[in-house]
Amino acid sequence: MAHNARLDHRNPLVLDTHELGRRPGALQRLTRTVPAPKDFGLKGVIGVPEGAPVELDVRLESVMEGVLVTGTARARAEGECVRCLEPLQLDVEADFQEMFSYPDADDRGRVIAEPGDDAEDDEDRLFVEDGLIDLEPLLRDAVVLALPMQPVCQEDCPGLCSECGARLADDPDHHHDAVDIRWAALQGLADTIRDGEKDEISGADAGADEKQEK
Repeated sequence: MAHNARLDHRNPLVLDTHELGRRPGALQRLTRTVPAPKDFGLKGVIGVPEGAPVELDVRLESVMEGVLVTGTARARAEGECVRCLEPLQLDVEADFQEMFSYPDADDRGRVIAEPGDDAEDDEDRLFVEDGLIDLEPLLRDAVVLALPMQPVCQEDCPGLCSECGARLADDPDHHHDAVDIRWAALQGLADTIRDGEKDEISGADAGADEKQEK
């Protein structure tokens, strides 16, 4: 996260750490419910709908190099069962912990003259910006890790019938008679012969009836 970005204090996922101060050991606890941001989860698989409530329990701890953020996010995700394709809902609880560094301190908490010279190091770090921290990237990672890659409506969901697509949970006795493809052609030929024999018999019976009438 580039630490020259400007954070909006009106964003519910942006926390103000001014009251915490920079005295190591100081603690602050926050409990709040915020609306879920857009694309909050595994896109196309399962996720928390945009605007849905996300309950946060957060602890902020001041340390030498920044603010250590520890917390839990709870929400209800929605998706589709990968077996039967039915809609599903899932309660998700994601734990997270991350260090938000002060832009003017190095890894050991010492003040440095020109912060951010090492762009590669800064790329993977989160920063305190004018006393504000943005939880969104941290929460996104935590929620994605907490969600199942292949969600199911129930652990023993039997899925769909491979022959006709019927939902097997609705009809546990659903089945199709298996036909050996090696005999399918012969079966069709036998049916054709039987039909021909029936036609011949029917024709012979009709001829006999005509003779009797004469």
